[in-house]
Amino acid sequence: MQCRPLGRKVPVPEQKPAVGRKVPVPEQKPAVGLRIDLVHRDSWLSPFFPGNITSTERVKQAVQRSQARVQTLHKSVVLKAAAQLAHKSARIQGPISAGSGEFLMEVGIGEPPLSYSGILDTGSDLIWTQCLPCDYCYNQSSPIYDPIQSSTFMTVPCDSSECQAKPNMGCNADHLCNYRYAYGDDSFSTGTLSIERFTFSSESVDEIQFGCGVNNEGHFGQTGGMVGFGRGDLSLISQLGSVGGDKFAYCLTSFNDYPSRGSPLFIGHTATFKGAAAVSSTPFIQNSAASSSYYLSLLGISLGGALVDIPDDSFDIDQNDGSGGFVIDSGTTFTFLYDGAYQVLRKSLISSSTHLEQVDGSEIGLDLCFNVPANNDFNFPTLTFHFEGADYNVEPENYMYVDASGVICLAMLPSPNMSILGNFQQHNYQILYDVATNMFSFAPALCDAL
Repeated sequence: MQCRPLGRKVPVPEQKPAVGRKVPVPEQKPAVGLRIDLVHRDSWLSPFFPGNITSTERVKQAVQRSQARVQTLHKSVVLKAAAQLAHKSARIQGPISAGSGEFLMEVGIGEPPLSYSGILDTGSDLIWTQCLPCDYCYNQSSPIYDPIQSSTFMTVPCDSSECQAKPNMGCNADHLCNYRYAYGDDSFSTGTLSIERFTFSSESVDEIQFGCGVNNEGHFGQTGGMVGFGRGDLSLISQLGSVGGDKFAYCLTSFNDYPSRGSPLFIGHTATFKGAAAVSSTPFIQNSAASSSYYLSLLGISLGGALVDIPDDSFDIDQNDGSGGFVIDSGTTFTFLYDGAYQVLRKSLISSSTHLEQVDGSEIGLDLCFNVPANNDFNFPTLTFHFEGADYNVEPENYMYVDASGVICLAMLPSPNMSILGNFQQHNYQILYDVATNMFSFAPALCDAL
C-alpha cells in the first residue's frame, strides 16, 4: 500500500518525544457511570458537517456510506477467515469501513486532557488517536495529541504479555510495542501501543491502552481517530471491564433531528432502563471470523403480524468463511438484508401498498419508493424482527423514509452476502450491550427525553 499524506505533514519537534518514558500512574478512580452526548456526522457540531445540502443529497450520501461499509465488512470477514484456515496471523482488525462511522464522541486524552472527536465504532476494538511527532498525519479539526505534553503517558514494551498476545503487534527499533491496525477499506493506523489517562464527560480513567498513531491514512474525516466499542480486549468497554459495568447503551434520536440534537450514550451503571415499560433481550452469537462485531440470531421477519416467507437459512453464518449472519451496527445508516430475504420482504411490502404509486428511487439511492399521495394516506404495517427470545418491532417511521421531494422509500437495501441492522431502524429505542452477560436488550424510548 502506498503511504502518502492526506493532509499536512506535521513537522517533527526538536525536543525528544516521550517514547519509552515510564511515568507513575495515580491510583485509578472508579468510574461510577458515564453519560456522553453523541454527535452525528451530519450535525453542525461535527467535523464531517456537509454544509447546506438538501435532505435528498444527505440521504444519498448516507446510502453510499452504508453500501461501502457492508461491502468492506464482508471483504474483511472473508480475508480473516482465509488467514485462519491457512494458519497465518490475521492482520485485519476492525472489519469495517473506517470512514463510514456515523457518530462521534468527545474524548479527553492525557494530563492535562486534550480534547478530540473520535468515531464511535461497535465493529472494531482499538482506541487510537494521531500523535506527534507524525510521519504522516491527515488534517484533523482539533490539535494533535503530543505525548510529551502529558504527565500520565506511558509506553508498552514489546516483550509484555499485552503485546505478545496480539497478532497485529510487534517490536520497533526502540523495543516498544508497535501496532498496525488495518480496516476493510484499506484505511490504517500504525504507531506505538501506549497507556494514558482518558477523560469521558467528567470522569477520568487511568491506564487505558491506546494506539499512539504516527502514520495514519484513510477515510477518517477530520476526527482525531477511533474509539472501539467492539468485543475484543482492547476496546474501551473491555478495558473498563467491571469498573465500567461491562456494558453500554445508546438511544439514537430521529434521523431528521441529527443536525440539531445529540444522542445519549451511557457507559457502566448509567446504562439502565429506567422507567421502561417493556424490555426485551436476546443473546449475542459468535462469529470467529469477525470476533469484534455483535451478531444476533435473527429467526425471521413479520410484516403486519404475518410472517414473511423468507428461507430459513437466510441469516445463518457460513461456517466455512464467516460470511452471512446478522450484525447490529451503529455505524451503518440503513439496514441491509441478504438479497433473497430482501426480495421477499420487498414483494410483501408492495402487496400491502397497492394504493400507492411506485416510483424510481435512484435519485435518493434507495430501491423501493412510492409517491406520497396528496392526502398523506400511506399507512404501512409494523415490521418485526424475530430474534431468539425477543421481538424487535419497527414502526413505519423507522423503516420508511419520507423525503422532502415527495417520495417515501424503504430504508433498507439488498446485500449479496450478509445482513446488518442499521441505525435508522434503531431510532427511539434504548439499545443495551451487556458484554458481561453476552446479552443484547432493547426498549422503546423517547431518546431526546433521556
